[in-house]
Amino acid sequence: MARWRCIQFCGACCHLAPSDRPDLAEYLSAEELAEYLAMVGADGWCIYFDHSTRKCSIYDQRPQFCRVTVDNFQRMYGIPRHQFTEFANQCCMEQIAAVYGATSREWERFVICGSLA
Repeated sequence: MARWRCIQFCGACCHLAPSDRPDLAEYLSAEELAEYLAMVGADGWCIYFDHSTRKCSIYDQRPQFCRVTVDNFQRMYGIPRHQFTEFANQCCMEQIAAVYGATSREWERFVICGSLA
């Protein structure tokens, strides 16, 4: 499997609806959970996600839990370094399929142009 990388202009991970992520308290601290919940808009999307540009408006200042890194995945999910790529790719595939569908443009870009190419 190819190395994980984010595909630009997707934003599937910015769909934060807590009902879709019932295990948040298992991998976020109480402080992080409060910050996460404060970021969720009425429509389930992050309040910092700009739908017109499909970019994060606070990208450089985004919280740690929004950063897909080996160290974060070890801390939050207990994923060993050697499993990071597979786990990150799987997370993206599941989120893209849930938000946009497995036949969406975002799915195609991830599979063909992104990490799985």
